[in-house]
Amino acid sequence: MKISCLKAVFSLFLLLSLLGSQTGYAQSIQKNRVIILTDIEADPDDTQSLVRLFLYANQIEIQGIIATTSCWHTLEVNPESIHKIIDAYGEVRPNLLKHEAGFPDTQTLSRMVKEGLPKYGMEGVGDGMDSEGSDWIIKILEQEDDRPLWVSTWGGANTLAQALYKIRNTKPAAEVKRYVSKLRVYTISDQDDSGIWIRNNFPDLFYIVSPGDDYGSATWTGINSYVQGVDNTTISNSWIAQNIQQNHGPLGSAYPDVAWGVEGDTPAFLSLIPNGLNEPEHPEWGGWGGRYELYKPDFSKTKEGGSIVTIAPETRAIWTNAIDRYTPYLPNEYGRSVKPDSVTFSNDKVTLWRWRDDFQNDFAARMDWCFMSYEEANHPPVPVLSHSEQITVKSGAGFTLDAFDSTDPDGDSFSFLWYHYPEAGTYKKPIKVNGAENVHMAYFTAPKVDQQETAHFILKVTDRGEPPLSRYKRVIVSILPE
Repeated sequence: MKISCLKAVFSLFLLLSLLGSQTGYAQSIQKNRVIILTDIEADPDDTQSLVRLFLYANQIEIQGIIATTSCWHTLEVNPESIHKIIDAYGEVRPNLLKHEAGFPDTQTLSRMVKEGLPKYGMEGVGDGMDSEGSDWIIKILEQEDDRPLWVSTWGGANTLAQALYKIRNTKPAAEVKRYVSKLRVYTISDQDDSGIWIRNNFPDLFYIVSPGDDYGSATWTGINSYVQGVDNTTISNSWIAQNIQQNHGPLGSAYPDVAWGVEGDTPAFLSLIPNGLNEPEHPEWGGWGGRYELYKPDFSKTKEGGSIVTIAPETRAIWTNAIDRYTPYLPNEYGRSVKPDSVTFSNDKVTLWRWRDDFQNDFAARMDWCFMSYEEANHPPVPVLSHSEQITVKSGAGFTLDAFDSTDPDGDSFSFLWYHYPEAGTYKKPIKVNGAENVHMAYFTAPKVDQQETAHFILKVTDRGEPPLSRYKRVIVSILPE
């Protein structure tokens, strides 16, 4: 009896320590702030994306959710549909707070809901076209905050275009430049004709987009593309029903069935989640939202997908589609626990779907938080490097990367996986691990270089909880010539 009591006391102490360490960890991360532009009710996927977004509302600072139009939803906006999801979130928020601190209350989120004009594209941009949505964007930009302001655009961009139009016509040039420099835009293709207007009129604006409205060639479609040769289970309707919709509380019940493609808007905020891999200021480094490079795309390759969006040549460089070559690692039953697949994939969608099982499992785990106790649910592991995240080595020299002190808050067993991400750095040839890539300490040999190069190495730590959760560390190695 005494031993049982001691075990209970120790378990409670361990849980409180873990919760305390989690809270401190969350507070040490500077949250990315975001305004959402959503053409909700044009497609059920906006509602799906809102359900996921609110599960990360303690890690991403939501500063606005604006109901807008798009080429699929031209004459009305539907803020009431946003409030419906906020109400469902409010019912599960007390349980979410058992797992991590910082989830905002529903009153705070409701105050963030605004309306754009119920007009399509550039018909809603110009003198007299202000809305509470466009004025809200300006208000947030005027706040004293050094952090960038992300505008995650799930539909049309004309509410942002109107805000920029008004800023340019009412502010001194220096102020216009300052406001534009604070903005970061990730838009899900062009869903009205204001996107190209914004890019042409504000050439310094940070803008991520697969231009045009041909969804078939857009990077973001990697979230819901069926890929031949890989396991697509985590985007299947049966997986969604079991892990998200059914028996997961009011927020899961509010998650609608797929009509066209599952969560096509979610990539516009996935890169803002602090997971050790994402670096939203560096789209070229790759992460859960895909990988993008800064260049002026070839207009002849920009296609119209059959909607009413006007397509025009880009006049300047934008952050847009990039290609990864990716060879998955597969479980191996005997001997080394992982082995590389016999197939290598290469296209722009690979930059996103290569992480898909990880962020889907993360979503499923947070849905469990809506009703499970801390002890019942799974929580992500915590990778800990034994050295800096940026190191310098000489050409041809050997070096070691180590994550011996990594932990898991639930006491789960976890596995390591180290690999070079060639496309993220300047050195593009693969650098293989010398020996095993699935141990806490990985050995590499720096390649011979004639000029300074950078190479990105990714550590993925995955626990064996249910569902399995992954977190990462990115080590940037500067390689100096002899």
